[in-house]
Amino acid sequence: MADTLSKLAKPAGATTKKVRVGRGPGSGIGKTAGRGQKGQYARRGTFKPSFEGGQTPLARRLPKRGFKVPFPTVTAEVNVGQLETFDAGAKVDEAALRARGLVKGQCDRIKILGEGELSKAVTVTAHSFSKGAQEKITKAGGKMLLAGAAAE
Repeated sequence: MADTLSKLAKPAGATTKKVRVGRGPGSGIGKTAGRGQKGQYARRGTFKPSFEGGQTPLARRLPKRGFKVPFPTVTAEVNVGQLETFDAGAKVDEAALRARGLVKGQCDRIKILGEGELSKAVTVTAHSFSKGAQEKITKAGGKMLLAGAAAE
């Protein structure tokens, strides 16, 4: 294997030689160095891609639209298949999910989704459950508790 790795070569035309421009008429790319004659593009420096030559830019010609929620509700999603890592009879809440690394970062709510299979009976505390998740948790013999709901 080492023998073939040492003989690897780039295919023909994969690399091109660096061209030095603006180095006299004999080089073929002297004087204007491929930039054409006079004008903005022949000068040094660049321009903003959004600059439209003094006319009102497109972003200012069009009206504002929409609305951004200043404090959006962030929902962490956990699939039923990920709950399989817990022992049978375990209580699964936000702290337990964070300890396993299933919920990361800041979130306001936790939703359990129905992707995957669950064979163990666990008690899951979350803010919401999808229909598929509800079916799979009850089929496995587990319980669902709504987080943030008043204790009954």
